[in-house]
Amino acid sequence: MARRAGGGPPGKGAVRAARRPEVRLPDLEAYDGGLAPDGDYDGLEFRGADLTGQDGAGARFMDCALRECALDDVSLRRARLLDSALTGVRGVGTDLAEATLRDVELTDARLGGTQMHGSVLERVWIRGGKIDFLNLRKATLRDVVFEGCVLVEPDFAGARLERVEFADCALRGADFTAAALTDVDLRGASPLEIADGTDRLAGAVISPGQLLDLAPVLAARLGIRVEG
Repeated sequence: MARRAGGGPPGKGAVRAARRPEVRLPDLEAYDGGLAPDGDYDGLEFRGADLTGQDGAGARFMDCALRECALDDVSLRRARLLDSALTGVRGVGTDLAEATLRDVELTDARLGGTQMHGSVLERVWIRGGKIDFLNLRKATLRDVVFEGCVLVEPDFAGARLERVEFADCALRGADFTAAALTDVDLRGASPLEIADGTDRLAGAVISPGQLLDLAPVLAARLGIRVEG
């Protein structure tokens, strides 16, 4: 089972830090089979598996590792990934809509067009890699850390973010339309590019430099004309 790491109490006025998972996997059994809807996978290692186009909707992964797997067009809709680690996975069109990820580490992923709308992410650590067009509309993110990764046009519209950190992370063209943010730390995002939803940044913390970078967008949103 994963050990859960928690920080100390925040200082007055400080943003509360996200709790990172510390996944400690047991001895795993190598698995070279495919996925099945509502399948139950416990203590297994998927290594180099080509899961392209397979249907694992509603499946449960507990204490599992997915390493260097191909996830193109795989369906993991409403799947549950618990106390698990995904390393070097890649794919386009992976469907994780309405899925639950709890105590999960995702490392060096290369993903595009991943569907995670309506999903729940709790104690999830996303490190390295690049994710293009990540759809997190109406998702719930609690204790989630994006670290050292590149996010291109992520869609957080209507999502709820609580104790979410962006650390040494490139955030390009993010959409926060109608999102609700609580203790969201954007100071480590460079660049910080927000395509829409700047009016929803209450509950987030940014650096003075980021404020200057966002000034034109904020001025336009407020209808302020800036002239020399």
